[in-house]
This record gives sequence, structure tokens and C-alpha cells, in this order.
Amino acid sequence: MSYDLVVIGSGPGGYEGAIRASQNGLKVAIVERELLGGICLNWGCIPTKALLKSAEVFDKINHLGDYGLTGEKPGFDFEKVIARSRAVAKQLNGGVGYLMKKNKIDVIEGFATLEPGKDAPKVRVKLNKGGEQVVEAKNVMLAVGARAREIPAIGAVSDGERIWTYRNALTPKAMPKSLVVIGSGAIGIEFASFYRSLGADVTVVEAMDRILPVEDKEVSAEAQKAFEKRGFKFRLGAKVTKVEKTGAGVKVSVEVGGKAETLEAEGCIVAVGIVANTENLGLEKLGVEMDRGHIKNDSHGKTNVKGLYAIGDCAGPPWLAHKASHEAVHAADYMAGKKLSNLNPPIPGCTYATPEVASVGITEQGAKEKGLDVKIGRFPFKANGKAIAAGEPGGFVKVIFDKKTGALLGAHLIGANVTEMVQGFCLAITMEATEEDLQGTVFPHPTMSEAILEASLDADGRMINL
Repeated sequence: MSYDLVVIGSGPGGYEGAIRASQNGLKVAIVERELLGGICLNWGCIPTKALLKSAEVFDKINHLGDYGLTGEKPGFDFEKVIARSRAVAKQLNGGVGYLMKKNKIDVIEGFATLEPGKDAPKVRVKLNKGGEQVVEAKNVMLAVGARAREIPAIGAVSDGERIWTYRNALTPKAMPKSLVVIGSGAIGIEFASFYRSLGADVTVVEAMDRILPVEDKEVSAEAQKAFEKRGFKFRLGAKVTKVEKTGAGVKVSVEVGGKAETLEAEGCIVAVGIVANTENLGLEKLGVEMDRGHIKNDSHGKTNVKGLYAIGDCAGPPWLAHKASHEAVHAADYMAGKKLSNLNPPIPGCTYATPEVASVGITEQGAKEKGLDVKIGRFPFKANGKAIAAGEPGGFVKVIFDKKTGALLGAHLIGANVTEMVQGFCLAITMEATEEDLQGTVFPHPTMSEAILEASLDADGRMINL
């Protein structure tokens, strides 16, 4: 069978790239070794948000008195909480299957390897049902994603029982009473937030001197205060030297400031980054250029091998589903000779904990490192009418403008619903908005989004509501 494009991997990047290619009139097949939707829909973005929503609701009903309400002491059925998350993932997995049929995309279930071909590498698929299928195409797109990084040298390897990666944390056999979470990036913090909401004693270990280290320092500090108020414990600047199982659970040995400490808990979540799924694909024989385990590509997703593209997590950071989708759609348009989407869009980052964290563009520290002359505005939600009325006064909005041109360079938010608000900043940066543009925009009242206006005004010392 011959195609215009074969996509390997059906995560958000893979399946959306396949759909766009089909819309562009190309004959498309997609190869998936496990479940349609990839990690994001089945084991990442979506099921974690289902868990976090259950946790958010549980937090709310535990504070009914704050809203003048009464009710019986709330509880939860842990098995049903997990089952709901899996049902959400299953529903979306089925949705991707529907989209493949709708767009006349052939789905080949199996593990793909690449071999030298004519226009592009030949794809040999070891079928899940048995046997092999060889597929030729004019173009091949690698959207094979990544998996959780483990550290065998110190015992930080999932056993599915007491030492977990994100997959295990999504489908535990029982609710743990205590957890050590290694890593304070988005994945680690989100799981820490979920399990803390349901009553687990949670300690987060981070090698850097602050949590959420990719975020603006002010946001990191505010987040730590908010999480500590919820009962989180942190060990910062901590090097994990050993993870081992004990009769009662796990023991995590760390060094903090040159001193050895031992943390004990029922379980441990390893959330120390990801590893690209680039092994056993035949990349070495093809001579595909790599960079620290990731596939090198250009701004259109092309690799150094004719007809071979790579997008998403396997092609390097940021390791985000929406970045993968954008790259895949752009590549599908490029290979079809269509008008191209924005080559270098601002990529937002989101952490869906309580409180939420969202950001886009440069941080204040990044601006200083680049020697940029900037001005900064801030506005706290404690002065925002909607936030106060909703009982969500924590957090703030911070904006960074170029002092000379007024261009919006970055935005950093922490608080309720900020993962929905950050898109306004993404659009503003994409449209090359200035502080004058934001200050001249009418924001609906009362909304938390008014903090965007006030922060922009604060950059010029003209804030109104504080």
C-alpha cells in the first residue's frame, strides 16, 4: 500500500497532523502501537485533568461554610474517582477513532520501524494482530512522543506498586496515605495536588532551589506559599541519592545542603522529566541526526533525511501537546504546499494544580539575562471583584513589556482559572500587541480577566483598582 503521508504515533500531534494532511487532499495512514490519542488522551493531559477536577470539587465541598452553605461531611470513593478518569480517557480515545474514519485515514495497529526507501523511508509495521505490513509513502511524520524518565542508578524505577511514574499514579490500586514526589515540574505538582486534596501526606523533592523552576521566580514563590498552606512539604536543593522499597512502603534518601536525610512514605512518584521514544525505529541506519536523544528538525519539521519529518516530544522541548499539534499541522501544510501557519508562535505552559499556574513568553529573569530593558506590571486577584466574589482571591497577573517599543514580551499568572486566561496573552503576543493595545481593550466586568488590564496599567503606574 502506498500513501502520500504515513504518520507514526497518534497523540495530539500525530492525529491532528494526519487530519490536516487529509484535509489537504493527501492520502494518509497512521500507525499506532497502543491506543489512539497517545499519552495525552490516555495517560497524560486528559485523565489527569479529570482527577484534578474531582479533587477541586472535593476541596470546594470541604469549604461550604465559606459560601454560606451547609452539608454533611463529604467523602469520596477512590475507585470511582479513578474510574471516572479512565472513562473520560476512553471516551476521547473513541473520539479519535471517529475522526480517523471521518477523514478517511487508514489506521494501522502495530510497531513501526523505518528502512531506506525511495521518496521517504519505508515503514515496516509489526502488526498487533500478528504478521507484518510494509507501507511506502512520499512523506513520513514521526510523532512517537516520549515516556517518563527513570533513574535506575538510584532505584528510581517504577515497579507499579510503590514506586510510580505518571501511568501508575493514574491507576493506583488504593489511595496512599503518604507520598514522596520527586520533581516539582508540572507533572509532579499536579499529582501532588490531587493526592493532597484527597488527604495524602505529600512531600515534594526538588533539585533546584525553587519549585516549578521553569516559571517566573515570583510565581514559583507564590505557588510554594499556596501549596504549603494546603499542607505540602518541600525539600528544595535536594539531591536524591537512593530510592528503595521497605516493608511499609518506600525510603527516599536525599542530600540537602550537604546533609543526608531520609524520607519515608507509602509510595513515591518519579516525575523527573521525559525520554523521547526514539529507540528501535531504525533511525541510526537511516543516519537521522539526533540531539541528546531527540530528533533534529528544522522550522518545518523536516529532518536531514529526505521525506522524513519529526514533531512533538520526540523532537525536543517544550514537551507540550499543543506544541506538538501546532508543529504537525504546520508540517502537513508545508508538505502539501499550503499557506503556512505562524512559524514561531508563543507556546504557553500550564500547571493545573490548586492554584493553577500559566505563563507565556519571557520571564523577568530571562529578560535580565538577555539584557533587555523592560517594565513590569502586576495585579493581585485579592483586588479583583470576581475573584473575591468567587472565593478565589489568591494569586496575581504579571506582565512584561519592552520599555522602548511597548511590546508584550511575557505574562505570568497564578490563581484560579488562569490556564484559561493565558490564551489572551498568547493571542496578544502573536498579534504583536503593545501595552497600549492591552490598556485600550475593554474587558468584561466582573471577570478575573480584568486583572490583565490592571497589570498592564500598572506597568505605567496607572493601575486603577488598587
